[in-house]
Amino acid sequence: MSRLALVLILVFAQGCAQKTQYSQLNHLGNFPSKLREVSGISMGHGDIWVIEDSGNKDKIYKVDKKGNIIKDLKIDHAKNEDWEDLAMDKDGNLYIGDFGNNANARKNLTIYKVSASELKKKEPNAEKIEFHYPEQKDFPPKKDSLLFDTEGVFHWNGHLYIFTKNRTRPYTGETLMYRVPDVEGKYDAEFLGSMVLCKSQDHCSVTGADISPDGKTIALLTYGFVFMLTDFSTPDFTKSSIKIIDLQTRTQIESVCFYDDSTLLIADEKNKRTGGGSLYSFSINSN
Repeated sequence: MSRLALVLILVFAQGCAQKTQYSQLNHLGNFPSKLREVSGISMGHGDIWVIEDSGNKDKIYKVDKKGNIIKDLKIDHAKNEDWEDLAMDKDGNLYIGDFGNNANARKNLTIYKVSASELKKKEPNAEKIEFHYPEQKDFPPKKDSLLFDTEGVFHWNGHLYIFTKNRTRPYTGETLMYRVPDVEGKYDAEFLGSMVLCKSQDHCSVTGADISPDGKTIALLTYGFVFMLTDFSTPDFTKSSIKIIDLQTRTQIESVCFYDDSTLLIADEKNKRTGGGSLYSFSINSN
């Protein structure tokens, strides 16, 4: 292990030693039956957008604060191989993360960019931001290196920041951080470092990410937890202060976005075992 990697792990291990806080989600409403597998959510210019993951349509859905569908748009030139997260920039451009990679075997990772003007059309066209992780040499890698599934992305100052989902065996809790430019093209994703949020396989793999409108807080969602990162300097997150919040839910929460600087919107998928299929809010200031 390199000295830098060891330092990064130690920094974030110290952050995870902080006391876990407990809170509860505020239930806003249930998604309709056609939105059973909401995997990404984004908020911008007064609009809430959601997507579903693999096996579902190549569509984005505009919903209200109770989860009701206002309209849906089929995205032209965009195939839903495994859409896992959404991001929006300050100009109203929407980014669809088609980078779900459960087996760590994909070589066609893509973020689709749908411009604000295209979102006004019935069938918007999408530009392709294609990328790969230079650190991944094998497809798939060995079980102890399954670090390249992805479910979290946000936009900030001309870049898309990516957080990978850990599927290692034995489980290490590590997430890798990358970024790519927000313009159409093919890129080697820029490696920014790694962090260990915690080491519980049930609660520590990143399922969604967003940054507050003022750029001061990052929310990393996991199963049942949200990790709030502050006091960082983009793109270096290694000195962040981390607050760990147990949301006291065991549904399959996979989507998070900032409604404003102090409020999160969170969505979960619906399944027979844990329930879910709802939209929630969460006040950061209450913790």
